[in-house]
Amino acid sequence: MNLSVLIPLCLVYFVIMSCLAYYGYKKTKTESDYLVGGRNIHPAVMALSYGATFISTSAIVGFGGVSAIYGFGLLWLALLNIVLGIFVAFAIFGTRIRKLSISLDATTFPSLLGKRYNSKFITVFSGAMIFVFMPAYTSIVLIGGGRFLQESLSMNFNLSLMILAIVIAVYVVSGGIKAVMYTDAFGAIIMLLGMAIFLVVSYMAVGGLVEGHRALSAMKNMVPESLIEQGHRGWTSMPQLGSPLWWTLVSTIIMGVGIGVLAQPQLAMRCMTVKDDRALYRSVLVGGIFIFFMTGTAFMIGPLSNVYFANTTGNISIVVAGGNVDLVIPKLINALMPKWFIYLFTLTLLSATISTVSSLIHVQATVFGEDILKTLGVRSVFGTNISPSRVGVIIGVIAAIGLAYILPGGVIAQATAFWFGICAAGFLPALIGAFYWKNATRAGAISSIITGFTVSIFGFLFIHQKESSALGLSKAIFGRDALFKFPLTHIDPLFYALPLAAIVFIVVSLIDKSAQINKEDLVEAAISE
Repeated sequence: MNLSVLIPLCLVYFVIMSCLAYYGYKKTKTESDYLVGGRNIHPAVMALSYGATFISTSAIVGFGGVSAIYGFGLLWLALLNIVLGIFVAFAIFGTRIRKLSISLDATTFPSLLGKRYNSKFITVFSGAMIFVFMPAYTSIVLIGGGRFLQESLSMNFNLSLMILAIVIAVYVVSGGIKAVMYTDAFGAIIMLLGMAIFLVVSYMAVGGLVEGHRALSAMKNMVPESLIEQGHRGWTSMPQLGSPLWWTLVSTIIMGVGIGVLAQPQLAMRCMTVKDDRALYRSVLVGGIFIFFMTGTAFMIGPLSNVYFANTTGNISIVVAGGNVDLVIPKLINALMPKWFIYLFTLTLLSATISTVSSLIHVQATVFGEDILKTLGVRSVFGTNISPSRVGVIIGVIAAIGLAYILPGGVIAQATAFWFGICAAGFLPALIGAFYWKNATRAGAISSIITGFTVSIFGFLFIHQKESSALGLSKAIFGRDALFKFPLTHIDPLFYALPLAAIVFIVVSLIDKSAQINKEDLVEAAISE
């Protein structure tokens, strides 16, 4: 790339981002402004910020690369992202999150659950789970941005991580959620433009919509033997029902991420930032269009990259990428797109990285300062006047960078599914109960949250083979990579952790009738509306 063009372009980009961040900083006067934007964010800004936070480099780079292996089956995930991640999350869950957060004066996801169930333990434990495990997701988003800069700019991977992390830390420390959301919205517009162009040019490169799909179907004979043995039936077909690939695609990638989006703390907080339900309803259209062009584009371009590389190199995408799925999309862009687009897509992935990581770091900071320290009675850190939340920003950034250095290649989609899955199992039953069941109890919610997280983590450590074999704990203790045989080795822990957490929540709440919460009239009013 021509640095004489790229550097001024990036400078203009960062000047605009800095101005938006400064505007957010000037608008941040109170703690409510820092945490939930004063609850008066414009619906379009909220929808774009939500989408930009949801769709990170993990979707564009990581899942785009994974779709080059699995094929068009990942489009089911795009559908779930729109139906559950936008419509249900805004119009159904979002309205109740907003009302309940106002009724209970809750400004964070853990405090929403903790105050609903009148439990400091829920607030602290939920905050601790987010603070401990979210860095794994944060780090892979950084990895996605770093890998693109490495591939496109020939930049040192470690240097690219540091630059991204420092820029993000400055935005979050200074302006809180307002700075994050304003910069998110600007980044989302760039992302939308970049992905729309990428989609059109990619289809043109393979002969158009019909010809491209026909050519991909005809490439069935190029599927590697190792994938055929696992159930691969071509890039335009779902894997064989019940095969290892089918279980991985359906249980981990489609259902794990598709359901897990409903219990994402960084996304739920967006619904607390608007002033009324009408704003949430108005956000559905903007959010739905944005998610379609983000996930739909990535999941269509990934499989089609096999056609392009087969025509130009004689090999399928994963071979061209040297076996690292995280490099498929960057290599496709470098090979296919004109030079001017690489500049635009550099800004697209920078926006995707910055928007998501800034939101994740903001959540980690708030749970550290508000949900853990303040709930435990700690009001200052190291005896200074520095806000605990701002200290949480620094800790979150350091943890994300550290993990980004040590995690192996090709881990973006896997780590995303891990984070979304444990959130669904740990939080979703108690969250739904908080909205719809007035007789849910504190004991039921605590038992469900602990069960969901414990069973999920146990499943990843000892049952789900991809993680258990990589971590090695099962091998060290029991002498085998996984405790059970197929299909449990390929079924995502969400499939048994979430139902078990829901059953525990219901049973314990019914048994514990004497402790059923009658949370004044505020909660009842919020639930009944």
